[in-house]
Amino acid sequence: MTKRLTISIIIPVLNEAVIIQETIKGLEGNSDVEVIVVDGGSKDETIDIVKQWETQKQRSEGENKTEIKLVVCPSLGRANQMNQGSAIAKGDILLFLHADTKLPPDYAQLVRETLAQPEVIAGAFELAIDSPKKSLRFIETMVNWRSRFLSLPYGDQALFLKQQTFQEIGGFADLPIMEDFELVKRLQRQGKIAIAPAKVITSPRRWQKLGVFKTTLINQLIILGYYLGFSPVKLRAFYRGRKQ
Repeated sequence: MTKRLTISIIIPVLNEAVIIQETIKGLEGNSDVEVIVVDGGSKDETIDIVKQWETQKQRSEGENKTEIKLVVCPSLGRANQMNQGSAIAKGDILLFLHADTKLPPDYAQLVRETLAQPEVIAGAFELAIDSPKKSLRFIETMVNWRSRFLSLPYGDQALFLKQQTFQEIGGFADLPIMEDFELVKRLQRQGKIAIAPAKVITSPRRWQKLGVFKTTLINQLIILGYYLGFSPVKLRAFYRGRKQ
């Protein structure tokens, strides 16, 4: 009988007290899944909220207990947070989830089925944005087109791969920005990146702050700058400056 692969969901957070409880709640009910929340220096109630969930799960009983772990990362940056979470993960499969993104109900089955396909080395989901704006439907279409035809999903699409693969390629590069893009480009050289036939639902908050057009323009300039060889430190400074 084939062993059922276990899944470790790694969520890097920074000041996510408003949404982290809902995110964790949406991942409950799976005994072969663990959730690792890696804090990068939150100043709000994020750590306290996750600690409460962690304690509650340690005391609970039952077959459908989802284990919750909190890790406080000493090194700044999302790449370091995700690497830190991966270092303690017990799962056969690693899934990297943004705190403002919800997985489809049958995500665990879809992840296993996707990675079982021939030549597939990693996967991700299609993207849906939790907003009725028509301009965001266009963004969704472009993202899903890019993912399907260029095999180039980004971190907000819940990237997943086997633990062994992640270790073999050396994890996320120590970059202040574009760490997910860089990982995907390395994975492309190793095998196929498949898109699971379901959508994650992500918050529209990043587009709401500056507007869809300006946010999209900034993102594309960052990608272009990365391709042209600009320093990731300078790109991060540009990104933060424009976002503020």
